Amino acid sequence: MLTLLWPWAWLLLPLPLLIYYGVPRAGRREEAALRVPFYREVGDLAPRLRESGASHPAWLVLLALIWILLVASVSRPQWVGEPVALPALGRDLLLAVDISGSMAQEDMVSGGRQTSRIDLVKQVAGEFVDRRVGDRVGLLLFGTAAYLQTPLTFDRQTVKTLLNEAMIGFAGPKTSLGDAIGLAIKHLRERPAQSRVLILLTDGTNTAGSVEPLTAAGLAAQTGVKIYTIGIGAEEMVVRTFFGNQRVNPSADLDEATLEKIAATTTARYFRARNPEELAKIYQEIDRLEPVAQESEVYRPIRALYYLPLALALLLSFLAALLLAMGNSSRWRPGKSAVAD
Repeated sequence: MLTLLWPWAWLLLPLPLLIYYGVPRAGRREEAALRVPFYREVGDLAPRLRESGASHPAWLVLLALIWILLVASVSRPQWVGEPVALPALGRDLLLAVDISGSMAQEDMVSGGRQTSRIDLVKQVAGEFVDRRVGDRVGLLLFGTAAYLQTPLTFDRQTVKTLLNEAMIGFAGPKTSLGDAIGLAIKHLRERPAQSRVLILLTDGTNTAGSVEPLTAAGLAAQTGVKIYTIGIGAEEMVVRTFFGNQRVNPSADLDEATLEKIAATTTARYFRARNPEELAKIYQEIDRLEPVAQESEVYRPIRALYYLPLALALLLSFLAALLLAMGNSSRWRPGKSAVAD
């Protein structure tokens, strides 16, 4: 559907006629304070314009058409497309991913080779985001500090891209679980009730931040935010030392008790991911959450069209100037003034 953003601009259409007939012409003064011969030549230009055809009715029609096109451009025409309904079902789901220094630990095996925790999270969480059709998904990254990388959006591809671009250490080397939960609450509390979901993934314990994790979990429970916590990291790996190979627990710093309390406080669940298979199953289980109804939203795509009449007006203006120049050049001879002619 074609609409005009500024329809009042068409009131300018009779402006040239109002100026031509309404504004009094300047009278001639017998004694001028300054005499410039050049203006006499300019004054003699009018008869030559009439000779070149500038006063022909077709010429006036061309000028009128140019003016109409300019007014049409100023009125800002735009094409409004058919209504597009956004998904009416789904939830507001925020991913909080730990990017502290310990997430670079290569204690996970994927495809027969050792891989870091963060690379595995990018792979599995990226597939999880792809399946969230109809959900608003956001991305929150945290280390020493927490920051929102992507607000809640239906653009799952952007969320996945920014997740893949996340780098270890961007938010600092430590872990601030409480601050991450607090920032998530800030962005989820205005969303419809029963659709506020936070998935918190970490491999350590709270070592930074100004808010205690359990205090933040209590606030999340009051605002209706469910927090599904995931502890990632293998329980055993072989490392080479001076005394030979030794088996160690790379997840010794994982505070499972706190993660369990956070999930229980918000009536959610805690999951333990010791390998890629377990992490994939966790996200599949979260996938089975029932969607809740949200307010349906409808938008109409809009495409601006002002440049079309503007381009046509410029083209006709160049054509008019060319025709006028060609007409005058056939009557003017170089080296002679307008008075001499």
